[in-house]
Amino acid sequence: MPHGKHIFDDHDRLLISLLRQDGRAPVSKLAEIMGVSRGTVQTRLDRLLASGALLGFTARLREDYDASRIRAIMMIEVQGRNTAHVIRKLRGLPELQMLHTTSGKWDLIAEIVVEDLEQFDRVLREVRLVEGVLNSETSILLSSI
Repeated sequence: MPHGKHIFDDHDRLLISLLRQDGRAPVSKLAEIMGVSRGTVQTRLDRLLASGALLGFTARLREDYDASRIRAIMMIEVQGRNTAHVIRKLRGLPELQMLHTTSGKWDLIAEIVVEDLEQFDRVLREVRLVEGVLNSETSILLSSI
């Protein structure tokens, strides 16, 4: 079922959960935790990857590994029908790691990652100068819990 609706059973959900915790876990370890054979885990991994439901695996960093970087969430209000223009401009800023549309009070939410406060200040100014950005509110992420 390429790019359609994916139906997960309990084994799929458990496998996805385990991969979120450790994207580098060996198939044998996943099989042991799940109580199934390595072949079963491999078949499910192959199926999830082929279907597009699972895009790949990532390494998770310890929270303090990248502690020197400043991470923040910026909520952005867009004026009128300028959303497409604003999105195009914001995608050009490499410090915006992710950009999301939202159904709430704010039109866009940007995830910001920078090396220092000087870069942070510059990014905030650049976003506010984008034509069509009416208002914004930014929160620095202090710790993940």
